[in-house]
Amino acid sequence: MKIGVMLPVGGDDGPDGQMPRWADTRDIALAVEQNGLDSVWLADHFFYRDPAGTTYGMHEAWTLLSAVGAITSRVELGTMVLCASFRDPGLVAQMATTLDEVSGGRVILGVGAGWHDPEYEAFGLPTDHRVGRFAEWLEILARLLRGETVTAKGTYHQVDEATLVPMPQRRIPILVAARRPRMLDLTAQWADQWNTAWFGAVGDDVRARLAELDEALVRNDRPSGEVSRTVGITVRDPEQKPEGEGNALAGPVEELATAFTAYADLGVEHLVVGLDPVTPRSVERVAQAKTLAFE
Repeated sequence: MKIGVMLPVGGDDGPDGQMPRWADTRDIALAVEQNGLDSVWLADHFFYRDPAGTTYGMHEAWTLLSAVGAITSRVELGTMVLCASFRDPGLVAQMATTLDEVSGGRVILGVGAGWHDPEYEAFGLPTDHRVGRFAEWLEILARLLRGETVTAKGTYHQVDEATLVPMPQRRIPILVAARRPRMLDLTAQWADQWNTAWFGAVGDDVRARLAELDEALVRNDRPSGEVSRTVGITVRDPEQKPEGEGNALAGPVEELATAFTAYADLGVEHLVVGLDPVTPRSVERVAQAKTLAFE
């Protein structure tokens, strides 16, 4: 099983709970690579506003991911996930093709329909029919990346004999973050990977999500083995941060290793770890747990 780490992109992910700078993102990416983990991931937002009205800034995800690709040589480069509403599908296809070339074939193109209304409203983006818009967007993206010349006359997106020049050198994996039936059906139709998040230890909630994907694959006549399972989990280091909220895994390294093994036993092929706090030491703990679990 592969294990990756969410990189600091904004909010309070930086040192001492501050907005991270490029140096902070760089240091965590290098720690992931140097400690033998498999992937790095970036979230995609203009900003995040919590229910209390506090707004947290975000750096632009694809620019950061390109920079991370230039300073690393081995780890896969993922988005968790790129918001379809922010960029045209043809542009995203070309962006992914270019970064995959630059990075030597390391891109995992994670995409989703978007959800955070405040950033939509602030930047004048439509919040209606998000899944319907995403369905058209995803089909265009997937067909372009798979080498087709695409003509599509949808309600929200139109292309006329669009193609990628140059074409990708390989099939760039498309990951879709999905939970509800329509999004799961789109995953079954077009994706290579699927993500569900955010969890702690394996429980009935995780098993239910995995079963829902299986049902969608059956509905859409897609062989189960063609879509790999990626799960996001949260891990807190109790020595660096004694208290925290939510369901994060907060035990010693041995307990993390046990949790990793439990996910692997369910057929999960890739774990994406959200760290609390986001520090090189937190990365080292995850790497130690992976070694205990699988080596």
